[in-house]
Amino acid sequence: MLPLMTFQPYAPDSSRQEIDELPAPAEARPPEDDEDKEGVLDLLEKVGAVVVPLGVTLYALLYIGYQGMFAVFGITPEQAGIDQSVLLGRLLGTLLPLMIFGGIIVGVLVTLAWLLNLITRGWIGRMVQGIRRQPWIVAALAAIWAGGSYLGYLYFMTALDAADSAEGVTVEVGDVLIAGGIGILAYLVPFRLLRRKAIGRAGMKVLVGALTGIGLGYILTLQMMYGAISVLEKGESTALMDAVGFQTQWAKLQDSGGKPLYDSRWMMVLGEHEGGYAIYDCDKGQTFRKFSESTILSEVQMWSPEREKGFECGTLAK
Repeated sequence: MLPLMTFQPYAPDSSRQEIDELPAPAEARPPEDDEDKEGVLDLLEKVGAVVVPLGVTLYALLYIGYQGMFAVFGITPEQAGIDQSVLLGRLLGTLLPLMIFGGIIVGVLVTLAWLLNLITRGWIGRMVQGIRRQPWIVAALAAIWAGGSYLGYLYFMTALDAADSAEGVTVEVGDVLIAGGIGILAYLVPFRLLRRKAIGRAGMKVLVGALTGIGLGYILTLQMMYGAISVLEKGESTALMDAVGFQTQWAKLQDSGGKPLYDSRWMMVLGEHEGGYAIYDCDKGQTFRKFSESTILSEVQMWSPEREKGFECGTLAK
């Protein structure tokens, strides 16, 4: 005969207490929006996988853009006192507006997509999901996009080979088709193979983001060089030059005793490095360096001096 089992009740003041109520079944618990959370996290992961490599490559090419800008004046960024820390501080004024306006554009596009999906009663969403389940289609779209990113490089090289470096370069429809075809030939099969595994899909996003940053970086680099040529010829900065942190500081030079130099003409101060100013003489179209210990900058201002209409640099050198 089995012995009876008894339970000893706990004392009222005991730290352990009996469980009077059973836990509610899973069906009775308040549901959590796991799908919404996964959707938001998935979206942030996808955006970050593209934006981070895009930003890194764009920053690297912006430094090349600075080299091209100062090469127009015949000096290097280092001779103007532009190192990596200074460049990062100046480019914050470029990256932050890009993030702000980029966020607005992405938000508007997401809102429009949501409205279209709502109007079509989910047909747009089902179509997009159907396309995503076709690895060859996704690989082809990514390959065409990657090939289109090479347009920036082709645009840059064509402008450098042009007889007139200041003349604008146009991209025709044929160039776009050629770039897309190159992308299909080079990346279609590799992207299809990468989509077999999750880590491969993540790597494809990083590669596409990096190529996009390279294409945009070359376009921006060339526009920066065009802006520097405009400053070299007219002595006036452009909106793009101001956006990328190029400072057009003007001053009149004096020697250590306060005697005016160069007939008190306005000079553009490109920067200072190792005790020497990098000066651009707009009237003569010349760039030179001068020791800062024996030079006083007077009437310093961050805007271009008033000139007559149609003024061009280099008039005194003619």
